[in-house]
This record gives sequence, C-alpha cells and structure tokens, in this order.
Amino acid sequence: MTRKALIVVDVQPTFCEGGELGVEGGNAIAERIATYVKSHRGDYAYIATTQDWHIEPGSHWSETPDFVDTWPVHGKAGTPNADLHPAIKTLGIAHHFKKGQYAAAYSGFEGIEDDTDTIQSREEVDAALAAGRTLANALKAADVTEVDVVGIAESHCVKETALDAVKLGYPTTVFEDLTVPVSEELGVAARKEMAEAGVTLTESR
Repeated sequence: MTRKALIVVDVQPTFCEGGELGVEGGNAIAERIATYVKSHRGDYAYIATTQDWHIEPGSHWSETPDFVDTWPVHGKAGTPNADLHPAIKTLGIAHHFKKGQYAAAYSGFEGIEDDTDTIQSREEVDAALAAGRTLANALKAADVTEVDVVGIAESHCVKETALDAVKLGYPTTVFEDLTVPVSEELGVAARKEMAEAGVTLTESR
C-alpha cells in the first residue's frame, strides 16, 4: 500500500520577499503550498515542515558572506522571520523539524523534531539526535513509502532534502510549481542534479 509523505521545506519569512534571504516569488509559493495542502491533505499519511532555526551556526553566518558557503544572518531562532510563513502556520501541521541550530544544515533530514521550540542548547540538540527525533525515523515510523517535497529554495534546501530522501530509498517527487530557486541559473543546475539522482520533477496539478 502506498503511504505518501509531504515535506514542506523552509517556508519562512526569512526566505520570502522582505526577509534576510528573500527569494523572489517566495510569498506566492507559500500561498500556493497552503492551497495545495488544504486540497490534498487526505493524500498524505504524514506531513511535516522544516525550518532553518539557527542559534549559533558558526561560519554559516558571516558579515561578508559569499552566498555559497556563508550567508547573512537569517533564520535566527526565536525571531518572527524564522517562524513558519503565516500561510503555512494556519494549516495546523503537526510535525516540525528544526535544523541548523549550531551548524550549517540544508537538508530537512539534518533536523530534529521540535514542535514547541523548546530545544535550545547544543546538549539538547545532541540529545534529540541521539534519541532519534529525526525526519528519517519519523518517516519510517509512519510506514511512508513515497515522499513529495515542496518549499524554498529549490536550488538549496529543497534539493538537498529531496536528494537525501532518494538516498534513503524513497521514490521522491519535487513539485516544480510549489518551489522556487534563488536564481534561474541555480534552479537549472539543481533540477539537473535532482533528475540525475532519480528525483521526479513534475507539477502538482
């Protein structure tokens, strides 16, 4: 029996227009994802969000970022811009994975489940990882057989999350109308990498 999961990656104000690392079209994508979830919630056995939730991510933040390995301060834990986008927040999704607390993290599979924003210290993060509060374990526990990925940005965290899902053996789909890259050039490269890894790229409609 097919049991699908939907992973909503990093749909946060920090990555939308007006945010610290705003992607053009981010707000529209958030609204489109919300509409999709409302219409297709019954298609999924498991739905989760991921968030950049940086506390002290080391060199990931920089005052002189190169926008490849280093970035301006963004996704700062506890700030409004690190919260879920309002369009996503109202959906009442139950599972939330925070990533990048003390290091760079692009894939949702690097995060830990933290629905109440209570995990703050490095020791608490390590303990959550040791306890297996990961997306990979959550999908396994839910008997998921396929994964759909949407969110921001296609060229970075959506791509890395989808690639990790494939590595774990899941048939994985990215809905291109429910994601947006940082730039079209990076989007083309990301789509090529995902397709070569076996990710299905299609439309949600």
